[in-house]
Parts: sequence; C-alpha cells; structure tokens
Amino acid sequence: MISKAFSIEVTRVLQLLESNDRVGLSNRQVEQRIAEFGKNHIPEKGPKKKVAILADQFKDPIIYILIVAFFLALLLGDWAESVAIVVVILITVGIGYFMELQAVRALEKLRKMGQVLCRVIRNGKLQQIQASGLVPGDLLLVHPGDIIPADARLVSVKRLKVKEAALTGESQDIEKHIEALDMDTILHERANMIFRGTFVVTGSARAVVVATGKHTELGKIQVLSEEAEKEQTPIEKKLAQLSRWLIGFTLLLTVLVILSGMLSGMDLVFMIQTGLALAVAAIPEGLPIVATIALARGMLQLSKKQVIIKKLEAVHTLGATNIICTDKTGTLTEDKLAVHTLVFNGNQQYEVKKDLDSLRLLASRRREVKQLVTTGILCNESPAKPENRFGESIDVALLDFADLMRYNPEKVRAEQSQIRSMPFDTERKYMASINRNHHTGFTLHVKGAFEVVANLCTTIVTNGQLIPFEEKEEWHRLVDDMASQGLRTLALAYRRMDKVPEKELPLKELTFIGVIGFIDPARTDVKDTISLYKNAGIQVVMMTGDHPGTARKIAEEIGLLSDTDGHEHVVHSGDISRLMQGDQRQRAQLLNACVFARVTPREKLELVKFFQEHNNTIGMLGDGVNDVPALRKADIGIAMGVRGTEVAREAADIILKNDKFTAMELAIRQGRLIFEHIRQFVVYLLSCNLAEIVSVGIAAILALPAPLLPLQILFLNLITDVFPALALGLGKGEDDLMQQPPRKPTEPIMTRELWITTVICGMSITLSVLGITAYSYLKLQLSPEIINNMAFYTLVVGQLLNIFNMPLRKSSFFFNEVTKNAWVWGALVLCVLIVAISNLIPSVAMVLSLVPLSLWQWVIITLFGFASLLLTQITLQVFRKRFRS
Repeated sequence: MISKAFSIEVTRVLQLLESNDRVGLSNRQVEQRIAEFGKNHIPEKGPKKKVAILADQFKDPIIYILIVAFFLALLLGDWAESVAIVVVILITVGIGYFMELQAVRALEKLRKMGQVLCRVIRNGKLQQIQASGLVPGDLLLVHPGDIIPADARLVSVKRLKVKEAALTGESQDIEKHIEALDMDTILHERANMIFRGTFVVTGSARAVVVATGKHTELGKIQVLSEEAEKEQTPIEKKLAQLSRWLIGFTLLLTVLVILSGMLSGMDLVFMIQTGLALAVAAIPEGLPIVATIALARGMLQLSKKQVIIKKLEAVHTLGATNIICTDKTGTLTEDKLAVHTLVFNGNQQYEVKKDLDSLRLLASRRREVKQLVTTGILCNESPAKPENRFGESIDVALLDFADLMRYNPEKVRAEQSQIRSMPFDTERKYMASINRNHHTGFTLHVKGAFEVVANLCTTIVTNGQLIPFEEKEEWHRLVDDMASQGLRTLALAYRRMDKVPEKELPLKELTFIGVIGFIDPARTDVKDTISLYKNAGIQVVMMTGDHPGTARKIAEEIGLLSDTDGHEHVVHSGDISRLMQGDQRQRAQLLNACVFARVTPREKLELVKFFQEHNNTIGMLGDGVNDVPALRKADIGIAMGVRGTEVAREAADIILKNDKFTAMELAIRQGRLIFEHIRQFVVYLLSCNLAEIVSVGIAAILALPAPLLPLQILFLNLITDVFPALALGLGKGEDDLMQQPPRKPTEPIMTRELWITTVICGMSITLSVLGITAYSYLKLQLSPEIINNMAFYTLVVGQLLNIFNMPLRKSSFFFNEVTKNAWVWGALVLCVLIVAISNLIPSVAMVLSLVPLSLWQWVIITLFGFASLLLTQITLQVFRKRFRS
C-alpha cells in the first residue's frame, strides 16, 4: 500500500509497487500480496439474525417485571394469573419481532446481488477477475459504466470522467489526469486518482492499484462509521426511565403491604398474594402491548408510503427530531446536471426555470438563441432519443434542455448530418463538429471551456447581428462570477463554411454565441417540504462535500437560505473545527448554520455529535458512502433506497424506497402522533392502575371489605385498560400537529402537568370506588361478596369513562380527537360485552368471584361510575386554569 500516491509521479509509484504499466504483476507477486494484504474486502455486518431480533424484544424493564411476576404466580399456584401474564409477554414480543423481521426482509430485497468483476493486466495478458482478488500493484483497466473496485493511481487516461458523488458529495463529474499533485491536496481534488465505489461516466483509463479493502478511502469511512456508536433512542431512554420509576414504586409497595399485613397478624400467604396483586396492578401490563402495536401500526402505514422502518422505535424518534441534517447530491437534488442559466446577446442572463416562456419566444425570433440550442444538439456525443441518453452529463443536459425548448434533437440531427467531429479532450478543453445543412451549407459547431473558446472567436452574435468580439474581459468576469455561484460553465461558438477542409478543422475566426451554466437541480418537491419543516420548528441543515457556491445556490432555491441571509449561514469545511473549539458566540454560529460545504465524512460525524451534545435530536438523510458515519451516529438515520449505496442503507434506521424527500414529512407526523398517543396510554393506564392500588390500600386501612381481588385486578388490566388504550392509538391526532414545535429532547414522557392529571383522574375513580364500598357496607349493609362486585363494576365504569379525560391538549369535551375516534366507541362496546359475558359464563364468574346483582344495585353502580367522570372534569378545569396562569 502507498500513502499519498497522488503526490508521487506515476513512474515512481510503479517502481515502489514493483509493477509495470504494460505487463502488470506476475502470478507469484499476486499470491504473495494476497497472503500479505488479504482479499479486497471491506468487513461489513451481515443482516440481523432472527435470534438477535427476538432477543432484542425482551430488553424492556417492564418485560423483566412481568417475567418475575410470572414466576411468583407459579410459586403461589395462581395458574390463571401466570397464564395471563405469559399472554401479555407473548403478544408484546411477538408483534415487535414480526415487525422488525418484516423490515429486515424488505432490506434484503434491496441488497445488490453478485460480485463485481474487473479487468486487469497480469503477466502481460488481459484478464477478467473478481474484484475481491485485486492486490496493490495490479494494473487496472476501466471503461464507461464500470464501478471502480479499489483505489488506484492513474497511469494513462483517455477523456476519463468519474462520478464521485457517493464518496465525496461532489455533484459534477470529475475530469481526470495523470500529473502529480501537492501533498496537501484534499480528497475532492485528487484528480489523478480513482476510488473504490465510484463509477466511470465517460472515457477509459489504465491505473495501478495502490490500496485495497479497508485501506481504501471507502474502507476508511467504514472504519470511521464503526466508531460512531448509536445511543439509545429518545423513546427507549424515556420508557426505560419511566420503567425504573415503576419498578421502584412496585417493589416498595409490595414490601409495605406484606409487612403491614404481617404486623397486623394477617395470614402471610394471603398477604404475599395481595402484595403480588398490587404489584401487578402498579405495573401497566398493557403499556408494552399498546406501545408496540402503536409503533407497529405506524410502521405499516409508512410502509404503504414506501418507507421501510428497520426498528420500531425509529418511528417515534422521528417525532422528537428537531434538527434534520441532509446530504445535498441525490437527496435534495436530482443528481444529474441540468441547464440553469443562459448568457447571450451582450451579457443578458436568463434563468431557465424563471424565463422559460421568454426563451421559447426568443428562440423563434432571435438567431443567437436558435444557434445556441442547435449547437448544443449537434456538438454532442449523447444519443438523441431520451430513453437512450447516456455518457457525458453535460451532453445529456444539453439534449434535455433542447426538449424543454420544444426542439426535436433527432429531427435536428437528421436535417444536419455530421460530416466530421473532434471529440472533447482534456488538454484541448473543447469539442468540435462539422454538420451539413441542405439550405445553409456547412457549419462548424464548437463547445468547451470559456477561456479556450473565447480565444478562437473574433465576432459575437448580438441582436441577430455579427459584431466584433471586443468585450472578452467583461465576459471573463461574468463566467468567473457564475463559477463562484456553483455553476459549471460551457461556452458555445460556430462558423459558417462553404466547404469542408480536407485536413484540420478551421478553428479560428469563430462567432461567439454565449455561455451556458449548469447545475445539479433541486428536486421539485423539496422546497414545500422544507417550508413544512420550518413551520414545524425543525431546523434543516445541509451537509455536502460539494462546492460552497453550488451548496449556497441550491440552498437558496429550496428556501433553506433567503437572498437576505448573510454569508455566515454557509460554513466552509476549514472553519468547522475552529468554531467548535471557540467561544459561546462561535459555537452558536455553528448551531445556527444552515449549510456546510466541502465537508468530509469525519466532519459530518463530528457535526452530528456536536448537535447532539447541545441537547438536540438529530435525523440524518444521506445516500452516499460519505454519509455512513453520520447516518450511524444520528438518533435516526435515513437512507435513499433507489439511489442510495448499499452501505448507506445498511447504516440507516429508515429507508425511503422511492427516494422521495417528502416522505419524511409523513414519517415525522407519524412519529409525533405516536408520542402523543404513548402519553395518552401512560396517563390512562397509570391513572386506572392508581385507582386500583389506592382503593385496595385505603379499604384495608379503614377495615372495609376488599373492593378488588387479585384476579379481578388482572382482568381489569387486560380488558378495560388495554382495549381503550389501543383505540387511542388508532386516532388521527390533532390537525395542527405539524404546526407545533418539536418537544425538547430532555422532556420526559410524563411532565409535571401530566403527573398531576394522572393523579386527578386516578383519585376521582378511587373516590367513586371507595364511596360505593363505604355506602354499600355502612348504609346498605350488604354482604362482602356483593360489596366487592359493586366496587368492581364501579371501577369498570369509571375506567371506561376515563378515556374521555384523555384529550391532553385544550379542546372541547364533546368534540375532540377522542370523541371523533370511532375505535374508542367500538372499544367501549367491546369491553362492556366482555364484562357481561364474563358474568354470564359460570366458570369465568366463579374465577372472578362474580355474583348476581339487582337492578337497583346496577343503578347505584352507574351513578357512582359517572360521578368519577364529572369529578375529574371539574377538577381538571380548575387545575388547568391555575397551571396556565
């Protein structure tokens, strides 16, 4: 392996590698180097195994508690309870497993199949081998369409242009040469090298391999990505925090109940059973089920929109995202050149997008516009048919522009057949073509670098007339200004002739037509999506390896920067490290920047870390190899499924199968909606469970009959808790969800206001349950079995009605997202039917200790049940007014 081969003369590189530019390596040398350096492989993680996916589903503190509760139930002989707990665990684990398995299978379909083949010269003979067999010193031959299999120093080139966007982020095709470069030349400008993972657009070359496997630039990025360890997602952290709180509360409660019972002289086994029942009551068993189903539903809905979610938690993380970092080339742009600006007729500029109608009108009236389009068609090596266009990106862009101007390239070429041509050459920096027109005779068309073409011209066409070309300095300044804006420029000229010269083309006394500026255009759907993100309080940050001028121009077009924004919003690569280590003002400048240009993969990674350290939740969009470290490190990595590289798709959490940037808006909305639903689940489930715990505890202290028995508690937790909570997760959410600012990353699932809301809801139900228990015991003097049943059914009614307390944002009691949710009404009906059927089936009624009740007793139950809803609403209104004030 040779370090910095780009700075060494090619003859010296061949000597150091003991290779030859005609013979290549011998078989013996190849064997020795494979033994020394190994195969040309970059270590990659394979697809996630099924066992690993299944194991991940058990990594939940609540699942741990349920497993402990299961074994305790077995020890105490409570078979019904143990079976119910197992059902909860299996449902939660099963849903999570099958949803993630579906994502892995979808990803497998996107994998590229087969090994890459390449051509090498060994022992003086041309051979075709597997790319994995390449070694340093191999003489590699590349042609148009080839994916380059290793890093190599160019030995000879013939009009070679390489697409390096996947590696460097550079949108333009890179023209290659063989001259040595300075030692400090950055990766983007190493024009005498070709790199693994890039592909040849036009031309051919011979190159000597200088690095293979993990020693290539691509390999170094892969190693860098392994350093970028992904942290827990925000929802994982918040659910884990809530679970730890519940675990502590549960253990404390269980111990207190058992000790208090023992001190009171009660039966130890009965107190352990009661403690276990309260422990189970304290844990919302339904939470993992409803959270998993809500995430899975979001995952399925997004899959219909061509969004593959590889892990359930990724759906929620999107909802918490407040900064989206994105690559430019192929993500915000089309990843192909298009005509952006035309300059002709005495320096008049026209932007194609803004002035297309004017240009079409001018083409029918003005000689220079017609000549400009015609020269672009005829001085061109790309096939004319749209479906067959390939090769030099500028040639393709010129033909696409002709289509836009309502010209027919096939017809133009048929009417003006090519007689002779001079292909583009990197030394000459121009292309020429002589075409014959039956009406006007022969025309020489030329296109190329401005400084070269302008020197060949003596006249310029202005207002349809030929005048001396005397303003070359002014045109030079104009072209330099276009280049500084990130436009790739091309000059065009022509000359009429009576006959075709026999020898050299008459490349002198040409007539200058004008200059065309090209750019990789922004996608049409991006601007509206950027606006949506801004309204949602999400900061969009462009990170690109491309030219600063190009980055700024695209940023302005998509609304990321306005014309009035200062240049401080565009940060160059060399300033990133300095600003990170600077004072508070400089760090703030970095945090507020919208565009980072000429950034390397390591700088993208460092920026993601920097944003995360300042309490931000980061989403990263990318498609190239250079995006992989940042994709891994970000809280949520999103890769393009069509244009994205294999390694980028592997690193991401989410894959956009159709490459549509707009799909992200749907995913973010879904993530926000899921978080709102999870909050509703938690408040609903905890308030219901709180009512159960406090009711049993206070009744025991006051020596009242037990309002709930252990199996009744488990029945409530699995029926009246789970189904309404699931119905909440099927709601559409509030209409203004994407107009709300993102949540603060440090904000817990349960805020102070939500804890108070939970206590109010839970205590209101508790008062109803204890009220009916005391009334039945002290006033009606009923039997303990009937008192228990009346309290149990009151709790059922109170918990079902508690669903209408769940609109956590200010809204009308009668018209809100809960009352408009048909699934909620269906869940209430289903729960009532299950309770009624349980009462009618003798075996189930016996297990739950249910007995027949009179009509008057049912009326009392209904009154006390509805009283809990009324009390909750009154208390919440008072609390919310005081809290907001």
